[in-house]
Amino acid sequence: MKELAENIVFFYVDGFRRMQLGRTLWVIILIKLLIMFGVLKLFFFPDYLHENFNTNMERADHVFTNLTQIPTDKEPGGRND
Repeated sequence: MKELAENIVFFYVDGFRRMQLGRTLWVIILIKLLIMFGVLKLFFFPDYLHENFNTNMERADHVFTNLTQIPTDKEPGGRND
């Protein structure tokens, strides 16, 4: 079992060591992830809880209330059974 795990690890390590086009593609993927999660979060996803509530207890109550309440409004254009 240990030999199988070593062979699998060696397969991936050796594959990453020898690739050339793959490194470029990994760099592109990492740059895109950095843009998506780093830059876009700063501009489009403000920290709502820290801006609108002062203590952790108020934040927790707000999240708990919004996660546990049942919506009472009916969706327009949808089935309302």
